[in-house]
Amino acid sequence: MKKFVLLAIAASFQCALMAQPQPKYAEKVVYEDSNVIFRQIDEQTWEGNGHLMANESLYLIAGTESAILIDAGTNIPGLHKIVSDICKKPVRLIATHVHPDHTGSAINEWDEISINAADEVNRPMFMVGYQGKTTYLTDGEVIDLGGRQIEVIFTPGHTPGSTTFIDKARHYGFSGDSFGSGNLLITVNFSTIILSAQRMAYYMEKNGIEYLYPGHYMGVNKETLQRVKDIAELCSQLREGEKEGEKLDRPGIGGLDHVLFERGVRLNYGPAQMK
Repeated sequence: MKKFVLLAIAASFQCALMAQPQPKYAEKVVYEDSNVIFRQIDEQTWEGNGHLMANESLYLIAGTESAILIDAGTNIPGLHKIVSDICKKPVRLIATHVHPDHTGSAINEWDEISINAADEVNRPMFMVGYQGKTTYLTDGEVIDLGGRQIEVIFTPGHTPGSTTFIDKARHYGFSGDSFGSGNLLITVNFSTIILSAQRMAYYMEKNGIEYLYPGHYMGVNKETLQRVKDIAELCSQLREGEKEGEKLDRPGIGGLDHVLFERGVRLNYGPAQMK
């Protein structure tokens, strides 16, 4: 079942990517093997791309004392050693959400993973066999890495426990699939994703957050304030019946049988999301 879901997600992203620019990265490559490429964003921040699920992305963020790895890709053997060697610090594993392209096999290289408890509903399918300890993030908590603080913001909609991580001092964040990387799969409902997008837009404006690195980073698709606002507006229009997406011949993952492609974002939804 897990393999089927992974293939369905991959097919959805592949379809969306056909209408988007090809990946083009400005960041310098610092590590590469057959499973992952890591590029350096700035002095203490790195972005990694797996090769199995539309460039699934993971982010290594270091302070003076410790580091966090946001997400673990689909299948990246030796990931713990790779990131530890890159940043030379102990690395804590955190997930933006519990989907197999973000909590893949490499999570088993850590004794502990931190997630949003609302995504416990997805664990039986996507984290089968994980024997480590699971701890839970708190909305608004601040993770202190030593001279660098990362704020936790719950942004449900893609999944019940989708979470965004913000570095206020550097004016950027890491949003996983909360806002879709250009292809948003809404598995909760419109009301939830609208509130998450409105909340994030307000937060970005208030704190001068310039962009969010997404869960499928192509080098050209950072999530901007305008993108987040557009998602809130388009989802509101869909919920109120002011717009209607195209009906698919065959429903996608989770029964998502409609697609609206507008303003550079593809919104995937179904009957259960019309609330």
